[in-house]
Amino acid sequence: MKGPSCSGAWTGVVRYSRTQSQSDNKTVERVSGRGQDTRTWEMKYDYKANIAVREAPEKDGSSLGTASISHSFSSIEEVLGVERNSCDNGKTWREMSCRTNSKTAASASATVDANVGIGVNDDGTYTVSVGIPPIKGTLSGSQSGSCSGQCSPRESKNMTMSPVETSIDGNSMVSELQRMDPGDPTKLAGSSTLSNFGVTETLSWNLTKCGGELQLTDLRFEHPKFPDFGNWQEISENSSTIDGNMIKITATVLNASGDNRTAEVKLVETYKGDKWNGATPDKQMLSEPISVSLDPGEQQEIEFIWDSSGYAWFDDGRPRLVQRIRAELLENGKKVDEKTKNIRVAPKPVVLVHGLWSNWKAWESWQNILTTSHSYDWKAFPVGEKPEKGKMNTGTEFLSSGPTNSIFENSQELGKYIRYAQQDRNAWHVVIVAHSMGGLISRHYIHSFMPADSPDGRPQVSRLVMLGTPNEGSPCADVMDIAFGLTGRSVEAIRQLRPSVVAEFNRVHTNRKGVKFSVLAGNPLPVMCKTLVWNDGVVPVRSAIWQIKDSALSPRLHTELTGTHDFSGFVKPRLAIGPGGDHNPAAPEIAASNGYAPFRISNAAVSSFGITRGPSASEWNDGSAPFAKALKIPANGTVEIDVPVSSGPNLGLTFVADRAVGAVLLNASGASVGKNDPDTPESGGIFRSIFYDKPVAEGVWKLRLKNTSGVEREIVLATWKVE
Repeated sequence: MKGPSCSGAWTGVVRYSRTQSQSDNKTVERVSGRGQDTRTWEMKYDYKANIAVREAPEKDGSSLGTASISHSFSSIEEVLGVERNSCDNGKTWREMSCRTNSKTAASASATVDANVGIGVNDDGTYTVSVGIPPIKGTLSGSQSGSCSGQCSPRESKNMTMSPVETSIDGNSMVSELQRMDPGDPTKLAGSSTLSNFGVTETLSWNLTKCGGELQLTDLRFEHPKFPDFGNWQEISENSSTIDGNMIKITATVLNASGDNRTAEVKLVETYKGDKWNGATPDKQMLSEPISVSLDPGEQQEIEFIWDSSGYAWFDDGRPRLVQRIRAELLENGKKVDEKTKNIRVAPKPVVLVHGLWSNWKAWESWQNILTTSHSYDWKAFPVGEKPEKGKMNTGTEFLSSGPTNSIFENSQELGKYIRYAQQDRNAWHVVIVAHSMGGLISRHYIHSFMPADSPDGRPQVSRLVMLGTPNEGSPCADVMDIAFGLTGRSVEAIRQLRPSVVAEFNRVHTNRKGVKFSVLAGNPLPVMCKTLVWNDGVVPVRSAIWQIKDSALSPRLHTELTGTHDFSGFVKPRLAIGPGGDHNPAAPEIAASNGYAPFRISNAAVSSFGITRGPSASEWNDGSAPFAKALKIPANGTVEIDVPVSSGPNLGLTFVADRAVGAVLLNASGASVGKNDPDTPESGGIFRSIFYDKPVAEGVWKLRLKNTSGVEREIVLATWKVE
């Protein structure tokens, strides 16, 4: 048996909105010349109508509309009069003022029949029009006033108008001329906007010719607009949301028949049509379908909050560039309509925090790294790139001894930049990748300033990835802080990296607030200031690992940990976590030590770096630096300086210089006892050491310095010994 023939009627949904806002702020001088009147006024008008379009009972090809209307209006006025006056015939003067506040408001909601017209022309163009009748609403108002400074006190006047019935004007609009899709002439979808004199009218539609009696007329996605979690805004096809944002999925169901109907709505993740993953089976997003009952001509919106955590990636770490979501409408267990829509989920923005003697340019290549690892939607935010949004000062140039911020001050600047990244990307969560001292700054921010009450229960910073962070300080900071002091210079950022200072920092800053911590420690070098221990030239392995469960080792120097090798091997696997990964806050506990205590290093390992070693090596302990010096080495030049030494069990020397500078330590007899060559892996470290682990007699040794570059270079050095 044939089904009923199509009358040619259009069914679906049309939306109409009219908004208007005006304001005025005017100050007028009084005739007396002793005062002024200031009037501030603001008006807001908001009218919305969702119109369900169904076939007329006559089955003659015409359509009927049922409009669900919401309306609000407010007018707020404040008048402030101020005048200098006298209460004693001009002997003394004082300021007298009166303030009046007035408010008028109207609101309405109703469901009424509305006229809908769809005019299709022979050339494939068409217009959509609506006519919505007046409805009843309520009007209320209030007025209050107060005065001060008058000769005789005036009593405040407050009045409230009880709500009364009022009429809300109807609205109508005709769209601009539209063109049908020649590939699918049975569907009309589009929008039209008119703006005049502060009034904006918008008409949008999604219509089907000869559609089913039960239809899915719309499927849309919204996310909360940062920082207002309750302000949901639509995500267009051309934009994206951010991994970890909550998404409101709304499916609109229309009963285009003349009978009461009951149906169910299902939501499905689908890969159908995907070039690479089309064979992946669909996944149900709802544990149970949502039931809906509709009166004749009624439309209802079904809402579901979806957690987008992980949907920027597949579980195997591949980038996921688009997600397809399908809504299915079922009646009596049979699918009667469906609608599929794509949503793009971009990875969380990466806030990049530089370390000592550095600035945002240390991360200059990272936007390209992120783009090639996912897409241009993965954004890098190096702190200080836009200084008006936040700028740290850890000593902007190598060997700088100018004033620097404290960790506290840099932490506040980091907080500003995180908020900027969130606003720019509409991201409710970010990740931090921090190098060196930047990790301490980030830990301080998380403990002291990061909000603890995120609206979705997850921390603002979902993960902190630290690269070579001195979480127990750096013994070289002890040596070089003294060295800078003996040469008449002070670097606050160096002082803050001393182990004793960081120990106090660790005692106070313990709250991780659910942020996952990860750390990468470099271990290419076997010796550094006052100790023989694997390190990256600045930070011992033990100091970096500290009390962090998720840790790994890298064969690269401190300044090389921000390169592509360690991004691919360590950073990306901790950020590219798919939907099946753990996106919950970290447990509120501090891990036990990983056992990376200082350990003895073999003679073979030490000697391979040009270090002379005696029968034993001692653990580092605090001691003074008996000699320190700062000097400049001319371009392509060699300088030899005297190094006074006192008797002792050993001698160590640490210096800070460009990698083009090399050093050879000569004993009192002129024999070489240690060296640190230029342009070698070891020369890339910020702090460079030579250690002679044999008894030393009092005398004068020599340090031969060579500059292999074509520009003048500076060096700051200090000697030390281990008792």
